[in-house]
Amino acid sequence: MTASIPPQAAADAAWTPPTVTKKQVNYATWVCFFAWVFAVYDFILFGTLLPRLGDHFKWTADQQTNLNTWVTLGTVVVAFGIGPIADRLGRRKGIIIAVAGAALCSGLTAFAGWVIGLSAGVGFVLLILVRSLAGLGYAEQSINATYLSELFSLVHTDPAATKRRGFIYSLVQGGWPVGAVLTAALVAALYPLGERWFGEGGGWALSFVFAMFPAIVIAILGRRLVETPQFVTGQRIARLQREGRAADAQRLAQAQGIDLSARHHTGISAMFKGASLRPTLSLALSFFLNWFAIVIFAVLGTSVLGGAGGTPGKGVDFSNALQVLIVSNLAGFLGYMFHGWLGDRIGRRNAVAIGWVLGGLAFYLMLQAPQGDFWRIVPLYSLGLFFLIGPYAAVLFLVGESFPSHIRATASSFVNAMGQVGAIAAGFGVTYTLSHGADWVQAAVVWGAIPCTISGIVMLLVPHVDPKSVR
Repeated sequence: MTASIPPQAAADAAWTPPTVTKKQVNYATWVCFFAWVFAVYDFILFGTLLPRLGDHFKWTADQQTNLNTWVTLGTVVVAFGIGPIADRLGRRKGIIIAVAGAALCSGLTAFAGWVIGLSAGVGFVLLILVRSLAGLGYAEQSINATYLSELFSLVHTDPAATKRRGFIYSLVQGGWPVGAVLTAALVAALYPLGERWFGEGGGWALSFVFAMFPAIVIAILGRRLVETPQFVTGQRIARLQREGRAADAQRLAQAQGIDLSARHHTGISAMFKGASLRPTLSLALSFFLNWFAIVIFAVLGTSVLGGAGGTPGKGVDFSNALQVLIVSNLAGFLGYMFHGWLGDRIGRRNAVAIGWVLGGLAFYLMLQAPQGDFWRIVPLYSLGLFFLIGPYAAVLFLVGESFPSHIRATASSFVNAMGQVGAIAAGFGVTYTLSHGADWVQAAVVWGAIPCTISGIVMLLVPHVDPKSVR
């Protein structure tokens, strides 16, 4: 007489992860692209309109600087916090939360402005808290990379498709320059209209109110996203372990090629243990250093080129800010495409390392060019941006591939948040250097070109990841 198999055990033995189709992955890719575009729109909008807010509320330059510093600190905390949530609730819910948070942030920014009109102190604090939610939008790129790296590893599996994963993701990451240009265009269109509705100087409010609606649409579309089978499998293994069915959990893990011993470490501490320690430290340091260059050459590029605050730069006056916007974002978009393609061929780590080293060299040569030499300075500046911004298409996807599934979102959000820590440090460093008699060129060498090059060298410490090994 044969022993009967309990129904639950039989069901577990027959269980397989849900499958995903190319149609579902294509839909997810488009949703992630537009989610990133409008997350960037909200993220950049505040920096673009901060001078207008300052004029409207009669803030001093110091007040605006302090506001931006506190907002950036809040962004770091929120951007990191979304990672553990996405590892606990799922990548799909993480994307929805990030997009919905960006929409909420935009709407509440306009509300905070109304509160400032009633009580300056309370409104100022409220604005800091509200704008800290922009960390959800900033974290969108790390969640996208985590989500799509898992889906691509299941669908883009033939040799030709495997060599296109990075390039396809680079198109999604291209939402940054698209969002930046969209911000400039919509501000130009909405600001005058907002002044008619909210009075002189109040045009900024309409731009933030408008930003809510596309993000709400994307959040609704996100409800149709498929959850990654890797996350679903991890949740099932965790449930079996909680029920005391260790043998069943072990069998499922082996069938799916998962190292169950690595899952003993979970949460934030798991990033700093075992095989995850090296990519965590090397990637976090690279992001930290590279954001020095982002601040100097992307955020403060016009100051470096033309000078600001009575301190000379390179003597190239981009009086039309649209020119700088077009140059920087065109260089960034082309850089995304190139480095996404290059990473598929020589490895993402190598593509990023080469790009950032060459970017630092291009910026150094630009800074050493003769003052006012437009045809030498601007091409080198554009080349530097190409190699500075472009590698992010490869490095963000690499971050998603560098960690096991159960801590992938947490580790990705930590690495991503370290970029904002670098931005804060760079701001303090530049302020200190300029206040002690240096000009913008000297400050840009110390706090921009050199850290950019070092960040590329540090990237060589990141372990190489074979895309075929990602699960």
